[in-house]
Amino acid sequence: MVNTILKVKSDFDIIFIQEPSWSIICSILSLTNCEGDSLVGIVNYPNWLTFTRKSKSMNDFSRVAIYVNIRLSSLCFSLYRDIINFKDILLVSFLNNSDIFWLMNIYSDLLHSALKYLKDTEVNICNLLIMTGDFNICNNL
Repeated sequence: MVNTILKVKSDFDIIFIQEPSWSIICSILSLTNCEGDSLVGIVNYPNWLTFTRKSKSMNDFSRVAIYVNIRLSSLCFSLYRDIINFKDILLVSFLNNSDIFWLMNIYSDLLHSALKYLKDTEVNICNLLIMTGDFNICNNL
C-alpha cells in the first residue's frame, strides 16, 4: 500500500506513515552465518527521501516513517535522534532561508509510551510546523 501511495501521490511533498510494513529486503554477507543475514527495512522509492529509525532487534521496529519528495531535497532534511530518542517518534528538520523548521511524526501505543516520553522529556522545539500521529487516545470530545 505504501508503494502505491508513493507512486500515485507524486504531487505531495511530505507523507507521514503510521505503522509501516517492515520486511526482508535481501540477504547480506555475514561472518557468522554462511547463509547470510537478513536486511530488514521499509519501502523505499526513487522519488522519495525515506526517514525512519533502524531497529535494535527484530521485535523493536519503529511505527513511524516520513517520506519527503526529492524535489524538496535542496531544503536539506535531516533526522534528529539526539534531541528526541524514542523509536516511535521521528523528528526531522529542514532549512529554509537559513531558518530551521521541524516535523514530528508520533505513534503512541495503547500504553501511550510516546506521549509519556514527550511529557517526561523537556524539549523546547521552536518552529515545529507539524506534529501529528496516531495517539490512540479514547475521548468523547
